[in-house]
Amino acid sequence: MNQKKRNKKFEELDKRYIWHPFTQMKDWLDDAPLIIEKGKGSYLIDIYGKKYLDGVSSLWVTVHGHRKKEIDTAVKKQIDKIAHSTLLGLSNVPAIILSEKLIKIAPKGLSKVFYSDSGSTAVEIALKMAFQYWQQKGTEYKNKTKFISLYNAYHGDTIGSVSVGGIDLFHQIYKPLLFDTYKIESPYCYRCSLKKTYPDCHLECADYAKSVIKKLADNTAALIIEPIVQGAAGMLVAPDGYLKKIRELCSKYNILMIADEVATGFGRTGKMFACEHEGVLPDIMAVAKGITGGYLPLAATLVTDEIFNAFYGEYKDLKTFFHGHTYTGNPLACAAAIANIDLFKKERTLQKLQPKIKYMTKRLKELEDLNHVGDIRQKGFMVGIELVKDKGTKEPYLLEEKIGIKIIKEARKHGLIIRPLGNVIVLMPPLSIKIEELKRLLEIVYICIREVTEPRLQ
Repeated sequence: MNQKKRNKKFEELDKRYIWHPFTQMKDWLDDAPLIIEKGKGSYLIDIYGKKYLDGVSSLWVTVHGHRKKEIDTAVKKQIDKIAHSTLLGLSNVPAIILSEKLIKIAPKGLSKVFYSDSGSTAVEIALKMAFQYWQQKGTEYKNKTKFISLYNAYHGDTIGSVSVGGIDLFHQIYKPLLFDTYKIESPYCYRCSLKKTYPDCHLECADYAKSVIKKLADNTAALIIEPIVQGAAGMLVAPDGYLKKIRELCSKYNILMIADEVATGFGRTGKMFACEHEGVLPDIMAVAKGITGGYLPLAATLVTDEIFNAFYGEYKDLKTFFHGHTYTGNPLACAAAIANIDLFKKERTLQKLQPKIKYMTKRLKELEDLNHVGDIRQKGFMVGIELVKDKGTKEPYLLEEKIGIKIIKEARKHGLIIRPLGNVIVLMPPLSIKIEELKRLLEIVYICIREVTEPRLQ
């Protein structure tokens, strides 16, 4: 079969058999599918050999680039030993080595690692741990069964993680399946629900959170939060001090704080973990996405000794955490994660990232001149560009106008793959991207937003 026939066959088979996630399949079947076959560095390469800059790190996971020699080698070496062995009642060498590395780079005070295989499961585990912690702590805490989360939150797609989510577009249809949770306002400064303006607001959203937490503390097991950046909500960046105030409130009113660092972890915000920006220690922290550098599915839920000790006892006490996954602590994935973490030190990844963050900040300011760019939100290498129909009134584009989709399709013509969140264009390139590649990425974004939102008069 020649190359052309082969490629057409792939396109036909994709449309016949694959149901793509977060994709309206009617739209997909109407278009020619983009099928990736290779990758190298900051680039993805399709079946026709066309190169694209990977502007969203293959959904926020690629850290050191595609086909990174050190991670390739680590996976190959491990597969020569063993691909998988259960962690239920056994252990394996890569899982042990990785656990030590995770604790050494995590916020100081986290001391134990529970493995799983995705961000959703890492969060699900955190919720179950928090619930069971209070049930086993004493009879006076039995009423602490509820959770507080933020409006606009996204914590995954399992029933538990959706229950603490807050994005109606994704979650509303499943409401009959979900358990009830309490909600506090998001620190969404551009569209503040409290009609305040930062910094004159003096973090009134945190004061609102205090009133909810104080009132509901006796019935609340934990508050879950995406530290600093609410990713799927459109890269909503919390103002300075907000996260620290939430931590203080959780401590004061005796509820656990769960930090969902699935998207923000492993350098995305400019530090290894977003909690570090404000010196916050969560009681429980969920990590995934960048943990293996974008190679294999793996996740972990990290906890303090205080949490772990509540599950420690005699077998007959039934304090065991009855939860596990078939591929928990998978040796192949752990080997990739070890190599990924080692590269941060070897290549001084976080140090080298700082000038690239500054460069991106400078170049993003140029987009402010565009008539339909309402807000630009950035924390490190996490960027959201919110597009509006009217800059003065902040009137949003209607969903059916598909403005974000139009822009990302235009970007593909220029050799850039990005993905929108509604009217928000998301940029999250690999941390290893070169300055000249970053320059090209931002140029394409500027051109595509202008061409789609400000079409020239014929």
